[in-house]
Amino acid sequence: MATTAKKKPGISATPAVKRGYRDLHEHIEALKKAGLLVVVDRLINKDTEMHPLVRWQFRGGLPESDRRAFLFTNVTDAKGKKYDIPVLVCGIAGSPSIYALGMQCKVDEIPKTWSKALGNPIPPRIVKSGPCQEVVYKGKELLNGHGLDELPVPISTPGWDNAPYTSASHFITKDPETGVQNLGNYRGQLRAPDRLGVNTSVELRTGGYMHWEKWKALGQPMPCAVVIGCPPIVSYSSVQKAPESVDELRLAGGLVGKPLNVVKAKTVDLLVPAEAEIIIEGYISTKYLEPEGPFGESHGHVNLQEYNGYMDVTAITRRKNPILTSWVSQVTPSESSCIRRPGYEAILTQHLVTLGVKGVTKVTTHEPLTSLHKLVIVQFEKGTPTTEVWRGLYALASFRRITGKWVVALDTDIDPNNTDAVVWAISFRSRPHRDLQMLLHKEQGHGPRSMIEDEDSAVLINAMLKETFPPISLPKREYMEGARRIWEELGLPRLQPQMPWYGYDLGEWNEELEYQAQLAVKGDYWKTGKWCAENRRGDLPMNTELRTLKDRPTMTGAAVKPAGGKQRRK
Repeated sequence: MATTAKKKPGISATPAVKRGYRDLHEHIEALKKAGLLVVVDRLINKDTEMHPLVRWQFRGGLPESDRRAFLFTNVTDAKGKKYDIPVLVCGIAGSPSIYALGMQCKVDEIPKTWSKALGNPIPPRIVKSGPCQEVVYKGKELLNGHGLDELPVPISTPGWDNAPYTSASHFITKDPETGVQNLGNYRGQLRAPDRLGVNTSVELRTGGYMHWEKWKALGQPMPCAVVIGCPPIVSYSSVQKAPESVDELRLAGGLVGKPLNVVKAKTVDLLVPAEAEIIIEGYISTKYLEPEGPFGESHGHVNLQEYNGYMDVTAITRRKNPILTSWVSQVTPSESSCIRRPGYEAILTQHLVTLGVKGVTKVTTHEPLTSLHKLVIVQFEKGTPTTEVWRGLYALASFRRITGKWVVALDTDIDPNNTDAVVWAISFRSRPHRDLQMLLHKEQGHGPRSMIEDEDSAVLINAMLKETFPPISLPKREYMEGARRIWEELGLPRLQPQMPWYGYDLGEWNEELEYQAQLAVKGDYWKTGKWCAENRRGDLPMNTELRTLKDRPTMTGAAVKPAGGKQRRK
């Protein structure tokens, strides 16, 4: 049954301490008191039911205000294994109300809180010990039931993903030249009890990837610590792109005006949040890469297989009563987009202010289906000079290589969150021959990589499909329908499905990928992990897609059709 709120053994809040911010247990108590938490006590299969169930609140026509955090206390997997670690889904940013609760401010204070944090980061405070190291497993213990196999990591997009992937996993790395740490949120594929796949997204120029390049130049593996479950302010900071000289743990302190407590990791030279739930320590190889993916992505399609990094785990430390967090990502809106949006909009606004662009009142990123980067809207005060409007538009389009396929300037009377209103303004307040500009030679950015054309453009685009695409990154229909039956059994609000509400192929799926996805939902993903290890290569750059290789490895031995059906243009 699903219930709202009464204390459960093993998930009670830790004693209050004077630190200026809540840990995850205290945050869950706050969610309960606010009526924003659904506790699910019935048995839930993490591989086939958990994410599809929570996904319904984003694809079932529910208003944003009805979204809730879900705490699963009775978790199993496809093989019937029981886990004693609860799983929190959508508990950090399932809605603006949940996000504001974690920020310890009101919803309308979120932009101001972020602006203050960006301008006033606070260095963390090193402490001798912390709850994150109450239990420590190292060496052979990792292969004796206390490795990654002890963690109830859900399959995010059952039917497409080839393994469970950590989605709320905050990777801490360090610049070997400056010693500055970076905190970034990347996905991690469970491959073996002591091995985790890593995708640091080359096109996003993440801090983790840039550090990896530096460690590779030194010929050394990269030390890394992965945080899974932590004070909410750490999660909010992990998804923001701070300047390379700023450790995102400083932003976490800036959000609450108090330093974050950190402790030294046990087997790597890194500082980690003292109040974290689970820490995975280890080294990411800079010599070899392994096949990684498929995994459903926030641009609305499945990210197909690529050669990416992997981490050899040296230790797992945790609380005695940890709670694992998992984010619903993929098709937006999702928890992943909800957690990125407020800080991202604050950074874009600050960028324009720093450049001295006049008249800027607000920058808004479009969320549903487009995943924040493709449509960016900037509002100007009435009477702003035309030259300043254009300067703002160009500045946003060049902010990052993934930012702004459509960048729109609007008056303050147009609601940027109402797409119909935005289209109305474009239709009647602009004249294409005078008011539109096309920027050529733009990076493709975050999205399915075209096999026809390396470059993209901004503003004007033909959106018709011209080649095969990866599948829509939602669980397959059978899993969504099964989860809907559970949803209704729990007496949750009535659903109003909105297309797309299940994943379907657009031509790039093949027998090999289907085989791996089926292994995953049957709980046999360690076989895929072994195959990944058997196919390591040191001769390829990061993010090389398997579909581009003539000698691509397969588990089934089946012939794989050429990607996209056309040659990529040079």
